[in-house]
Amino acid sequence: MNNPLVSIIIPCRNEEKFIARCLNSVLGQDYPKDKIEILTVDGRSDDGTKQMIKKYIQQYPSIKLLDNPKRVTPAAFNIGIKNSYGELIIIMGAHSIYEKNYISKCVKYSNEYGADNVGGVWKIMPAKNTLINKAIVFASGSAFGAGNAYYRKGYSKGVKWVDTVFGGCYKKEVFEKIGLFNENLKRNQDLEFNLRLRKAGGKILLCPDIITYYYPKSTFIEFWNHNFEDGFWVTYPLKFGVKAFSLRHLMPLIFVSSLIGTGILGIFFLPSFWLFLGIFGLYIVLSFYFCSKIVIKEKNWRYFFLMPIAFSCRHIAYGLGSVKGILDFIIKF
Repeated sequence: MNNPLVSIIIPCRNEEKFIARCLNSVLGQDYPKDKIEILTVDGRSDDGTKQMIKKYIQQYPSIKLLDNPKRVTPAAFNIGIKNSYGELIIIMGAHSIYEKNYISKCVKYSNEYGADNVGGVWKIMPAKNTLINKAIVFASGSAFGAGNAYYRKGYSKGVKWVDTVFGGCYKKEVFEKIGLFNENLKRNQDLEFNLRLRKAGGKILLCPDIITYYYPKSTFIEFWNHNFEDGFWVTYPLKFGVKAFSLRHLMPLIFVSSLIGTGILGIFFLPSFWLFLGIFGLYIVLSFYFCSKIVIKEKNWRYFFLMPIAFSCRHIAYGLGSVKGILDFIIKF
């Protein structure tokens, strides 16, 4: 299996600003062009996404446009998988661009290590050249913001067996063995699938020379909302009997819950109030420590004021989303 047929699945909805960059990076791959099929799965976009894809199809017959009436990401994955012919299936995000050897590296490591899923690292890039967008990029990629998610932190110490990767290059037989993505999950469907894959004995390989350039949200409001939704979909899947998280995904929940709990009890019990101040104070110290590192590296003192906001959007919004997920699960159970 030197150069197997590879199916690229790109779910998209209202990605008019990014889809061309994504497709251009896929079309520019150094992998044999006759061994690639590109399946764009559109979730009923109401901007110019579909029209742009259709223009590419006129020039590149390897690109196909599929309809996703459910408009959720896991449904797009499954539609792409069901309509694919490749021996390997690579899931790519429309909000990203890819190094020209992305596909060939995925195939290489899949062959060499026999991994069921191969992925690489994110290099998080600002979508706009603003200090706020750059602060969001720093928060998304720092150890304080990303935890121990190796693919987010720019891991570079050689291949490593991990619990999940971004996107991923899967053997098609994996889906025949353990099924498709859970369409009840609007977010974290890849995490849940990879947890299921590992429970079935599958192996997931992170390769630092497989590189994706990812563009996060560009404003604090968008970043807050994005993290709130991510946090919600960490805990809410419990409603469906799905555990789609590991310990690192629960840390914002633990942090925010401890603040809420000690804050409420602190109104009545002084020791709880001091505990609240201690937890919040420790967070502030850690936040400003990592802020200082970024300020020194970037040589721009303005990040000292922007980074705490970016970190709070990352941690507090994510934690509050997880709290809401649990409450919704309990109340509607």
